[in-house]
Amino acid sequence: MDFDFPLRKIIHVDMDAFYASVEQHDNPELKGKPIAVGGGSKRGVVSAASYEARKFGVRSAMSGMQAQRNCPQLIFVKPRFDRYKEISLQIRSIFYEYTDLVEPLSLDEAYLDVTENKKGNPSATLIAKEIRQKILDKTGLTASAGISINKFIAKVASDYNKPNGQKTVNPEEVIQFLEDLDIRKFYGVGKVTADKMYRLGIFTGKDLKQKSLEFLDEHFGKSGKYYYNVVRGIHLSAVKPHRIPKSVGAERTFFENLSSEIFMLEKLDHIAEELERRLKKSKIAGKTITLKIKYSDFTLQTRSKTLPYYISSKDLILETAKELLYQSPLEESVRLLGISLANLNTEKEDEPPKKESVLVQLKFDF
Repeated sequence: MDFDFPLRKIIHVDMDAFYASVEQHDNPELKGKPIAVGGGSKRGVVSAASYEARKFGVRSAMSGMQAQRNCPQLIFVKPRFDRYKEISLQIRSIFYEYTDLVEPLSLDEAYLDVTENKKGNPSATLIAKEIRQKILDKTGLTASAGISINKFIAKVASDYNKPNGQKTVNPEEVIQFLEDLDIRKFYGVGKVTADKMYRLGIFTGKDLKQKSLEFLDEHFGKSGKYYYNVVRGIHLSAVKPHRIPKSVGAERTFFENLSSEIFMLEKLDHIAEELERRLKKSKIAGKTITLKIKYSDFTLQTRSKTLPYYISSKDLILETAKELLYQSPLEESVRLLGISLANLNTEKEDEPPKKESVLVQLKFDF
């Protein structure tokens, strides 16, 4: 199949169980043992789990108590974010040896566009292999990688041969790869959406591809067009070296559950103050305020309101957050509150991709 848009050579590099691997590397006594970073306190939540812990069903964002029940021999380690950031910068310096088109997603993963690169190497597959070896040599840590024609496929592919592996999806393999893909593997399809797709008879990429754009719009709203395109290998999002945030937020987990709105208002005051500080530091304002509420049973609820004007001041943020808090009765006692601001004044509409006058050939050295 020919693509009527320019093909890129994109690598998605994802460190393997990054926080946990750093702790095991720095403390050899932890190697080969099930460990969790974070989650050790009464109210703690697991930030990361080693592969040994994952075998017992321990996952990030799980409560420490649940993790301990899953794996009684689990070792809890306090997070050291300064150390993770230090190593992340070392890893990033390796990326820049090959290209300036690096889009970090977090401390432990990034996209690289190596279509044109500083080494003059035409093979993205070989570049990914070199990068992974350099990361191992420099940090003692392993990374996995996915390589393909766009960010979506590269990210999906990086998960295939974890840990310490890589997968290339060549241009001529893209369509078959996507058609065979389990819908749960599609980046952006969470558990709720996957369950909905199952009810609609969509289990694989091939099933998804058979649905019309109108059908997907009807059932998935704005995401419908995204699903329609990605299953056809269309994902034109460029690697952005300077990512502009789509939202800015702050949140707090409480040592004891809160059951009174009076106490919650006091906490919201502190959260709004922190959010104002972050907004002013970045010189950002926004229109959509979202209140995040996590209950004692770990169910999550969000309430949002969009204003006709941009705001960034604590008073206006807090006023709207209070309104959202009292919008409807709380279902349970509350363990976490958060406020975020979206619809920012930094957002710009992406320009439509320019059509190439020459059709790109499939003989593309990956």
